[in-house]
Amino acid sequence: MDLFDSNSSEHANLPRNMIENSMFEEEPDVVDLAKDSTAFPTFPALDPDEVTYEPRSSRLLVRGLGENDMDDDEEDCESSARLLGMSFMNRSSAHRSNSSPYTRQAPPRSCSRPSSRTIVVCVLFLVIVASMTMVLYFLPACTFTKAGCPKPNKTNPIEPVYPISTNGELFPWAQLRLPQSIKPLSYDLTLNPDLDKMTFTGRTVINMSILHSTNRIVFHGANLSITKATFMLGDGQASDVTVLEYKPRQQLAVNFSEELKAGQYCVLTMEYSANFSNTYDGFYNSSYIDKDGNKRVLAATQFEPLSARKAFPCFDEPAFKATFLIKISRKKTYMTLSNMPKAKSTNLSNGLVQDEFEKTSVNMSTYLVAFIVANFTSITKNVSGTQVSVYSVPEKIGHTEYALTITSKLLEFYNNFFDINYPLKKLDLVAIPDFLAGAMENWGLITFRETTLLVGNESSLLEKQVVASVIAHELAHQWFGNLVTMRWWNDLWLNEGFATYMEYMSLQEVSPDLETGNLFLSVRFRALDKDALSSSHAVSTDVNTTEQVEEMFDSVSYEKGASILLMLNASFPGDQQFRKGIIEYLKQFSGLNTDTDDLWNSLTQTDKPTHHMNVSQMMTSWTSQKGFPLVTVNLMGNQVTLTQEHFLLTSDNTTHTSSLWNIPVTYVNDSCSLAPECRQVFTLKNKSDTFKLSKNVTWLKLNYKSTGFYIVDYGKDGWSALTEALSKNVSVLTHEDRASLIHNIFALSRLGRVTFRQVLNLQKYFSLETETSPVMEALLQLNNIYRQLEKRQESNLASRMKNFIRGTFRDLIANQTWDKEENVSKQELRSALLEMACSLNDENCTHQATSLFKKYKDSNGTIRIPGDLQQTVFTVAGQSDETWDTLFNMYVHATYDSEKRKMLKGLASTQNPQRLVQILSSGLRGSLIQTQELPLIISTMCQSFAGCLFAWDFIQENWDRLIEKFPIGSFAIQTIIKSVTSQSSTQAQLNKVQAFFSGLKERGSQMRSVQEALETIKLNRDWMDRNLPTLRRWL
Repeated sequence: MDLFDSNSSEHANLPRNMIENSMFEEEPDVVDLAKDSTAFPTFPALDPDEVTYEPRSSRLLVRGLGENDMDDDEEDCESSARLLGMSFMNRSSAHRSNSSPYTRQAPPRSCSRPSSRTIVVCVLFLVIVASMTMVLYFLPACTFTKAGCPKPNKTNPIEPVYPISTNGELFPWAQLRLPQSIKPLSYDLTLNPDLDKMTFTGRTVINMSILHSTNRIVFHGANLSITKATFMLGDGQASDVTVLEYKPRQQLAVNFSEELKAGQYCVLTMEYSANFSNTYDGFYNSSYIDKDGNKRVLAATQFEPLSARKAFPCFDEPAFKATFLIKISRKKTYMTLSNMPKAKSTNLSNGLVQDEFEKTSVNMSTYLVAFIVANFTSITKNVSGTQVSVYSVPEKIGHTEYALTITSKLLEFYNNFFDINYPLKKLDLVAIPDFLAGAMENWGLITFRETTLLVGNESSLLEKQVVASVIAHELAHQWFGNLVTMRWWNDLWLNEGFATYMEYMSLQEVSPDLETGNLFLSVRFRALDKDALSSSHAVSTDVNTTEQVEEMFDSVSYEKGASILLMLNASFPGDQQFRKGIIEYLKQFSGLNTDTDDLWNSLTQTDKPTHHMNVSQMMTSWTSQKGFPLVTVNLMGNQVTLTQEHFLLTSDNTTHTSSLWNIPVTYVNDSCSLAPECRQVFTLKNKSDTFKLSKNVTWLKLNYKSTGFYIVDYGKDGWSALTEALSKNVSVLTHEDRASLIHNIFALSRLGRVTFRQVLNLQKYFSLETETSPVMEALLQLNNIYRQLEKRQESNLASRMKNFIRGTFRDLIANQTWDKEENVSKQELRSALLEMACSLNDENCTHQATSLFKKYKDSNGTIRIPGDLQQTVFTVAGQSDETWDTLFNMYVHATYDSEKRKMLKGLASTQNPQRLVQILSSGLRGSLIQTQELPLIISTMCQSFAGCLFAWDFIQENWDRLIEKFPIGSFAIQTIIKSVTSQSSTQAQLNKVQAFFSGLKERGSQMRSVQEALETIKLNRDWMDRNLPTLRRWL
């Protein structure tokens, strides 16, 4: 999936393609099977696939307790103690009643009083007798038989605790992941959507193979009303069965009185009804306004990761691949699309038409199934035997030409690069008016946001870069993800990391004029920033809840995954070794599911003849542990000592790690620093190591062109030498290396390893910089400090910081033109500089932008604003009430989707409270502004202090409605949380954020993005506390 749907800064911060629903409901009602064997049915022996069990004592088996219940162990211990105590109290009270010292005793008669010694002996004897009696009473009867008692079977698993299904029966499964005893072979799906009533009915026939003998079939279904279900074993008769449902895990099950034997085949048929999803996942309804002002309704699907189960009952996990035969009924005024070409259409007696699609020629995971009912039009081209089509609403068919052209080029490139032809007969790309993700790689039917697929002929290369990047990402998935699929969501990076890497690599070959290198460099920096947090996670990590599945769609899976593949490729000798390994991997596992080890083993086998390196040994250190290394350099003459440690941005000094990475350290020096042949490599495997250069050098620059996923500290002398070299000749290093120096020194300042004075020394060279990537990185870092000062209400310091930024880049800003620019890199630079200048109220910038907007308005859109300048112009227009109204009217009637989104960002940048409320409310309702745009609106608002206050209040007031629209843990929620918190830096702000999210409990308090937000605020606070005095002196 492609999470990113825009370029520029937001493109760099987003990962690609993730939406989907996770369900979080209350804990199941639980019954202890040991309590009453007569009250509940007896269950058969457990399947061999039940590999994890929950002991009965691990869950509270008493219903009705409050939320402050004690732990299970505490409950068990206290209950036992209480019962024991009551027993002794009862006994002692009985004793007291018979021998109380306050009871009058009868006078002694003829017997003499026993001696003290006799009493002690008698009491001791009685205690021994009583103890032996109790022991004999409590020992099991089998103790005294000849055979004795059977020894406990320690190999048998502890009996699992089964939850209760919706009808009150026990549900026969107690785990998130499905049992492995049944394998689906094929699905026959019939769907009957009613776009007037917003409902649909369906019939699903699942052909299955029994791998292990079992008494049950467990699968997925969510929000489906099963009206009839039948089961047929082998060639036998079909019989009615009851389908049980356990809603918290969205699971369905059928129990059988007789065991299903391994090797048998069976068929489960279900009829059901459901409502269209009112969110952006499952089978959901969408709409748009046509050119005549009429509302048009359509239905589309989005199943990744967990939402195929909302459209039809299925085994909804990646490893359960099967074939699909799909039939959909429709009105004659609609058309339908699915993964495969249409086989035939049949007129039904009710006046509808049923379209039947060819059975899939490949086995697919359920999350890749897709179908659409709409009134779209298309353009088509045959590419190497594949029918490629681009679909849109009729009014926007003129914006599909570029997508068809670049898709054709990319498809031919991938067919050749992977040495495996695209396996399906057709490839459809469809622009959906309401679509949360950037795009989704459904096999043969790729779906997109309109903004990531449609672009006009007059659009700038920068706008085309956005569309081309997303298409390249989704096409790469047809091999990485569709043909070879990760076994479980813990290895999502095998899909998304590869697709992200291939999107940049392929476009550098297919369309070098788009210059995607700067974009890839920027997203690698942002991935480093996220992975430096202690709340980050390993590339391949445990995923045990639906929320954790959603949260895997982040920059670690996407950008870090792509970054380590780039590093690996750069480590191979020659250009083809990496490609050979990839081809071997795809061919070996074609149609199958894999994990990370499978990939590394394939690449290791490919590299064996060269004996260059053990890929598996090297790369496991990068995927099995979170974070990345900090490499420290000590240069003494020609001797270099490298030391590695975990680069961990955390304010918790108790956190220690002994992580080590296998690092292919690349380096250049002052005698040869630009050409690829200058690059040398040293592999750092240990905590510290030393090597010698052929001669003495003045300085070293590590991580050539920033192809490695690590940060470098050169020490005080090393930084001074590099700073001096840049001040004398800015071109002594590549622009990628200069950008990485800027990124690294700010990161080290955040870590506390360098003083801010050292950062200021390096920034002296900034005024000499003219290349896009180092300028954009410097702008981002300085702007982040400015925004933090603003949100701390350090108005005096913020004003001085604003003047400093403008002064540093004054000459570069003055050199920018407002006419059409053809070069992508120059468009990126101009866009970043002028957006920054106007946001800092540079007079000349705001005057030029205002003038250009007036010309655009007066021409009724016939004079087009250059694409890279549109955001600057629309943002300035959004600052005045008069032009805001004009801009809003333009937004409502805009047809160019990329232009429309920039208008929305301009509207959201206003400081007018009423306008801010208007936009947020409209976005929440989904009226004039689509709800899918709320994360973008909130992110834009939070660029200003006032806007962020409104956004924060809005989120607190509407949290429950937001998580109805966007699943907990989804990328949309991650974006919203990051936007409102990432520039906070005071203890008061931290307290407010912590109080709000901790109060959410199961409604989001445990999200990784919440932990990241809290950690980021603490780090911001600590950095400001350390550096405010320096900032005051410097500014």
